[in-house]
Amino acid sequence: MRLGITLPQFRDSAEASIAVARRAEAVGLDGVFVFDHLWPMHRPDQPALHSLTLLGALAAETSRVTLATFVARVSLLPDAVLVHTLRSLHRMLDGHRFIAGLGTGDRYNRDENVAYGVGFPPADARAAQLVDCCRRLRSLGVTTWVGGDSDRARDIASAEADGWNAWGLSADRFAERAAGMPVDVTWGGQVLIGRTDGRAAEKLERHGPRPALVHGSVDTLRAHFQALQIAGAAWAICAPLDVGDDEEAVDFIAEARP
Repeated sequence: MRLGITLPQFRDSAEASIAVARRAEAVGLDGVFVFDHLWPMHRPDQPALHSLTLLGALAAETSRVTLATFVARVSLLPDAVLVHTLRSLHRMLDGHRFIAGLGTGDRYNRDENVAYGVGFPPADARAAQLVDCCRRLRSLGVTTWVGGDSDRARDIASAEADGWNAWGLSADRFAERAAGMPVDVTWGGQVLIGRTDGRAAEKLERHGPRPALVHGSVDTLRAHFQALQIAGAAWAICAPLDVGDDEEAVDFIAEARP
């Protein structure tokens, strides 16, 4: 199972994201994954680095890790523009270390679209856009994942993509949802890890709980990875709550490799 990490994107400057990507490469992680949001969830007053621009910078700043959208949302850009941009990143990365993660977004993303005047089509229309983009990208040789735990997202991933990503599921729930899928199955979720249980508890007090948060020591994270591996996960992508603030946040993921 390969391991990836998300970046501290919700800032004014890209320097912290670039530093985390470099550290991830240095400690042996396999991938760096970039969110596609116009602002942090439910916080329109806060900044967010543009995902596709950041990936272009990371293409120059890294040499080994896989880079990926996590996930690029259809409807923010016209299909042709999104596909062209993702194909350009694929070519910049020599065609072998890029994954185009795609999704439809959900009701929590609607305000982002509306605020920028791009509209938020009905779910059926967004699903059709997702299928269209998957087909175009795969015809161009771009590795493509679909993110989302709905039955429709899983069906589109099975029929039209190379992989499926589930966000924020327990290892048991992931195993249930991933069973029998004919494509690579991958997990993503928030983590908050400390060197010891006591240090992890201090972090939780500071950051606060989150639904389905993987929280504890390095051993806790390793056990989670082992359960995902048994369930057949090809990737585990961690979104540390303290990434960019605690220098060890990247290292803990590497140390927990099963």
